[in-house]
Amino acid sequence: MRSVPSSDELFEIYKELDAMHSWRGWHWWPDAEPFEVIAGAILVQNTSWTNVEGALANLRGANALEPAAMDALTDDALEALVRPSGQYRQKTRKLRAFLGLVASHGSLDALLELHPACLRTALLGTWGIGPETADAIIVYAQRKPAFVIDAYTIRVFGRLGLGPASVSYDEWQRFFVDRLPEDRDLWARYHALIVLHAKHFCRKTRPHCGDCTLRARCTWRASATASAMN
Repeated sequence: MRSVPSSDELFEIYKELDAMHSWRGWHWWPDAEPFEVIAGAILVQNTSWTNVEGALANLRGANALEPAAMDALTDDALEALVRPSGQYRQKTRKLRAFLGLVASHGSLDALLELHPACLRTALLGTWGIGPETADAIIVYAQRKPAFVIDAYTIRVFGRLGLGPASVSYDEWQRFFVDRLPEDRDLWARYHALIVLHAKHFCRKTRPHCGDCTLRARCTWRASATASAMN
C-alpha cells in the first residue's frame, strides 16, 4: 500500500539523499553547457552514462558539440562519433531531428528562449524526444523548472512505499510538483540525487541497503527481510 507523503516528508528524504550523495559528481550539475546537456540527454536513452561519456568525448574531440558543427558532419561521421552510446544510427537520427528543431527557430539560443511549456511542446513534437528527455532539457539546458521522472525515481520511491501505484510519467511528475515549491535548482538537484542513490545504493539487484540512511523508511527492505525469515 502506497502512502501519501507531506511536503515536509519529501524535504526530509531530499536532505537524506543530499547527505549521502552531495559529494559525488553529477554530469549536469551545477550547470553544464546547454548543447552538451541536450546531446547527452538524447544519447543516454537506453544506455548508461558511462557509454555516453565516450560519445561526448568523441564529439568534443571533433569540435562537434555545437549545433552548426554537428550539422555539418555526414551521417557516417556522426554515427562513428556517437557509436559508444549504442543504437548509434537511431541516435544520429534523433540528433538530426533536434538540429532540425534548432534550425526552425533560427538558433539554439532562440529555441531556449521559448516559454518552458512551449519548448516542451516543441520537444515532444520532435522525433526521438519523449517526456523524460524533454524535461531534462528544460531543467538542465534551459535552466527552468521541470521535474524529471525516470525508472530510478519510480524504483527508489516505490521501495519507500511512496508515490503512484502506476508507472505513468505524468502521475509521478504530479506527485512531486504538487508537493514541492517550484524551484529549478531544487528540482534539478533532487533528480540528480535520486539518480545517484539508485546507481550507488538502491540498485535494481543486490542493493546496498546497509549504506542507506533511508532504510528505516524502506517498505521493500522490510518485506524482503520478512520473506527471508519465513
